[in-house]
Amino acid sequence: MANISPLDPGSMPELAPVFERVEAVMGFVPNSILTMARVPGLGSAFAGLAGPILRNDLVEPGLVQMIAMAASTAAGSRYCQAHTGHTGHRVGVDEVKLADVYDLENSDRFSDAERAALRLASAAGSVPNASTPDHFTELRRHFDDEQIAAIVAVIALFGFVNRWNDTMGTQLEDPARQIGERVLAGHG
Repeated sequence: MANISPLDPGSMPELAPVFERVEAVMGFVPNSILTMARVPGLGSAFAGLAGPILRNDLVEPGLVQMIAMAASTAAGSRYCQAHTGHTGHRVGVDEVKLADVYDLENSDRFSDAERAALRLASAAGSVPNASTPDHFTELRRHFDDEQIAAIVAVIALFGFVNRWNDTMGTQLEDPARQIGERVLAGHG
């Protein structure tokens, strides 16, 4: 049960453009943003920050979602794991590959570049942060500094949303729940 209930999107016409952009990507307006909207300016500020982090020309959208999933897994946020699985699938990542994010080291579905990014996400998404200079040495074999900054931005953004949603007890929406149940199956 949610600790704070989300607002009705119809009660916030000023956020309609934000909701339209989010719905175009996810297929629905997430309860997390509807709860953030209780703090004046936070819903639009979050969308303004999340937009360039999640949709840029530096890192392909499927990898962005897998990075977010790995960081959310390290943080233990089931809400965000389901959301990133749902959105990852919507942007073209196969469900089996999404499920393999949980078994990264034993899967042959990832390129060396993807592995480097997902290893950093797992390390930096944990508490305390377990990233090391070795993660960046490996990343530099595949990415330039702008791309690495974009990868870290995804991890940092999900540090916020993981804590927001777990603390708020944000209720998972049906579309994310459906794919989340398939992708998260067996990953406790």
